[in-house]
Amino acid sequence: MNRKFLTALLLAAAFTYACQSGANKQTEGTAATADSSAKTFDTQIDGKDVRLFSLKNGDISVSLTNYGARLVSLHVPDKSGNLTDVILGYDTADEFKENASNFYGAIVGRYGNRIGNASFTLNGTTYELEKNDGKNSLHGGTNGVYNKVWEVKNNSDTSITLRYVSPDREAGYPGTVDMQVTYTLTREGALAVDYHATTDKETVLNLTNHAYFNLNGAGSSTILDHELQIDAAAITEVDSTLIPTGKSLPVSNTPFDFQQPHVIGERIEADDVQLKIGKGYDHNFELSKQDGFQKVASVYAPSTGIEMQVFTTEPGLQFYSGNFMSDTDAKGKGGKAYPFRSAFCLETQHFPDAPNHPTFKSTVLKPGQTYSSKTTYKFVRR
Repeated sequence: MNRKFLTALLLAAAFTYACQSGANKQTEGTAATADSSAKTFDTQIDGKDVRLFSLKNGDISVSLTNYGARLVSLHVPDKSGNLTDVILGYDTADEFKENASNFYGAIVGRYGNRIGNASFTLNGTTYELEKNDGKNSLHGGTNGVYNKVWEVKNNSDTSITLRYVSPDREAGYPGTVDMQVTYTLTREGALAVDYHATTDKETVLNLTNHAYFNLNGAGSSTILDHELQIDAAAITEVDSTLIPTGKSLPVSNTPFDFQQPHVIGERIEADDVQLKIGKGYDHNFELSKQDGFQKVASVYAPSTGIEMQVFTTEPGLQFYSGNFMSDTDAKGKGGKAYPFRSAFCLETQHFPDAPNHPTFKSTVLKPGQTYSSKTTYKFVRR
């Protein structure tokens, strides 16, 4: 073999090896770090570092921030294979902070949903909570966990665990609660959300994720064309301030019957007292499932062919049809408007105001117990 040719061949092989080695090291080095391109999330809130993190598994990917353990984007393939971002949010951490009270993508709590008169009694002691929804407390008050910077515990290409320790009497709640949430992308095209928590004092806890979905794509004008199915034979009746009365209402022969698929906009303007109170759907559906992890709902967008299936261990599902969204709200990702009813929420949960209703399934967490909950959003193309 010609000596010059052999030398050139050896140099080329060495160069190829060096490039591959460098690429591998770069991949290994970034697996457990924040997305370095997301400079708009590289900031501090309340003196703590905020970053943006990215997960990917096959065709599904998600970005999230440790401010409020919030989902920022969720890309899934539509019927043509095009990736579509199906959740609403903002382009910067500062925008999420400025608009924290709409809860986009956040983990909400300590108590997800409403507590009437912003108070409850536990073991003879009445606890006064923060009022941020008229006379009621919503999603944990102004100092809810959605408004806190979480610590990143573990991070890989497909999974991340975040932790927040809520001190005793934060937002009025008793006990120091150590909570963790893990987001995992599965090979089956699903986003799994696992919650765990412990307390040093008896308390109440009801955590959920408050993602706003539009399966036509974030920024599309409506979700009224989506087809919804919920496995629930009853809803929880609410009063004029959306606090449960304690009564269950059968959904049969009402606009709330989604036991078979119905288009969301089909009956949303019906002459129904509960719809008028919520300005649309904003109600807890009492799931028919037994204990355990089961499929409880599905949503389908005909224009994109994207179907989202919801699985959970929780007994309730809050369906919110974006009735308080407005054209005057702050612009979202890419400067897109998020107008009236341009997103829906399906919040897996224990029932609203359960601490004040002994007949509802208890949300009490005691020392020595572990709070555990799981919800999965699976995406398929039709």
